[in-house]
Amino acid sequence: MSNFVFLIDANKTPLNPIHPAHARELMSKGKAVVFRIYPFMLIMKRVVDKIITYPLSLRIDPGS
Repeated sequence: MSNFVFLIDANKTPLNPIHPAHARELMSKGKAVVFRIYPFMLIMKRVVDKIITYPLSLRIDPGS
């Protein structure tokens, strides 16, 4: 899941991460704009009413 794009709605409520192709599609249709470069994050231009998110876990690899 390292290649996914973070997404927030107009109220800055976090949504599920999306695939980069879907992110490009949202930006080309004018439905989302870049909110932050690092980490890359998009903000929707509208408020999402029913937000359904799935649980995420962060795993850190300490290296070898």
